[in-house]
Amino acid sequence: MSLPKYIGPFERCWFFTVRGFALLVLLFLVVPILVIIPLSFNVEPYFSFTSDMLHLKPEAFSLRWYYQLINDPLWVLSIKNSFLVACGATVIATALGTLASIGLSRADLPYKRLLTGILISPMIVPVIISAAGMYFFYSKLGIGQSLLALILSHAVLGTPFVILTVTATLVGFDHSLTRAAASMGASATYTFFNVTFPLIRPGIISGGLFAFITSFDEAVIVQFLGGVEQRTIPRQMWSGMREQISPTILAAATLLIILSVLLLLSIEVLRRRSLRVRGITN
Repeated sequence: MSLPKYIGPFERCWFFTVRGFALLVLLFLVVPILVIIPLSFNVEPYFSFTSDMLHLKPEAFSLRWYYQLINDPLWVLSIKNSFLVACGATVIATALGTLASIGLSRADLPYKRLLTGILISPMIVPVIISAAGMYFFYSKLGIGQSLLALILSHAVLGTPFVILTVTATLVGFDHSLTRAAASMGASATYTFFNVTFPLIRPGIISGGLFAFITSFDEAVIVQFLGGVEQRTIPRQMWSGMREQISPTILAAATLLIILSVLLLLSIEVLRRRSLRVRGITN
């Protein structure tokens, strides 16, 4: 990035100082995560770099732990459960969050701030408190320690992310379009699916992706509501750290990092598309 010629030495120094500090902060946050990736290819069952790895010898690297990941019945079960729970929770959270956002976007809605605070409270309340409450609640209903309880609990955690994302998309929404559709005899359902939904679709998908990754990465509630057959990837990683130290955990962590990066890139693409749909350039 070229600087204007009229900038003085002090401004130029401040410009590079701020960006250098931002780069250091970025490295401080990212480097500990990136270290996991090469360790997952270690041929030895260690959580540290061997001398051969530091010298980049080919025989020091292997896909051993990735093969073990896909061949271990417990890891396969955890992967299946994680995707099943995350997909189910995402569908529920996206539907509930979208409907709540449309209601909160109405200017004549009474107690809007109170309702908004209640709906996003799962983001504020510590997860351990929510997990304990959900455990007692679903146990009374007779569905404790089941996939259904996990799906419903994860949906509660993901709904606030959908609400915030879709509500932000609705800020620039032109409500005269819905009034015009109603004046022409269109029903509320037809208006939503043919007028409102196409315009806020990027926000809905972004919120759904946030809900998905929130469910996929959740490790506290599953300790309360997940039995032996309901273990997910985070719980399997937790159990592996406590019972059997194996670099298979690093392989699973690497795949989770790749999944998170892909989801974040998808969210950024959808954000830019949403801005283009609304006529905003960035």
